[in-house]
Amino acid sequence: MNAHPTGPVAQAIEQRLRAALSPTRLVVTDDSESHRGHAGHDGSGESHFTVEIVAPAFEGQGRVARQRAVNAALADLLAERVHALAIKARAPSEAQGSAEV
Repeated sequence: MNAHPTGPVAQAIEQRLRAALSPTRLVVTDDSESHRGHAGHDGSGESHFTVEIVAPAFEGQGRVARQRAVNAALADLLAERVHALAIKARAPSEAQGSAEV
């Protein structure tokens, strides 16, 4: 798992989520290579991602509200550059034992 994204899209995802949600844990994983040859993979990479995020802002929110918050922070990237985004969003109270990143 890549905890420190290296590509420009992965870096933009990380920067935007840190600014919008102040997470205590954030892992952005570029899954693009495993989607080679599938719909949405144009060969340039950085099209499919998984985001694992733990943020105090998620306390008391349901799964849909959390995903909407992540999607809102990344709206233009999702519209223009990212084909698929898997979101694993938790509140700190649900993430006991998770290392902070």
